[in-house]
Amino acid sequence: MSVPNLNERKEAADKARQAMVEKFRAKAQEIQKPDETTIAMREELAREREAKRAAAEEKRKARIAAEKAQRIAEAKAKAEADAARHRDELIAAAQRRRAEKEAAEIKAYEEQAKRDLATAALKARRK
Repeated sequence: MSVPNLNERKEAADKARQAMVEKFRAKAQEIQKPDETTIAMREELAREREAKRAAAEEKRKARIAAEKAQRIAEAKAKAEADAARHRDELIAAAQRRRAEKEAAEIKAYEEQAKRDLATAALKARRK
């Protein structure tokens, strides 16, 4: 048995490569085209998937719209509550100021009355 030279090895590699190509081609030819029922079934499954996806998308859009409406309603309610709280605070502050003013007037009248009594008592003692 002789040692193969470069040409013999190259020829063997070419034959192996050619055999692989032929095997690939034979396999490609063996693949059968799907029949009409399989095609119809796959198309129906694709339509069902698309319908399911569209329904899920509509459901998602409806959920997002509902959440947006809820956030808007919550924001309006919060704004109304804040406005009512602010209005109540203003009313309470006005009532406090009025009460303080009345208390100051009463105190001023009481001090005036004390001074008048003291002046009257002094005049009564001097007579």
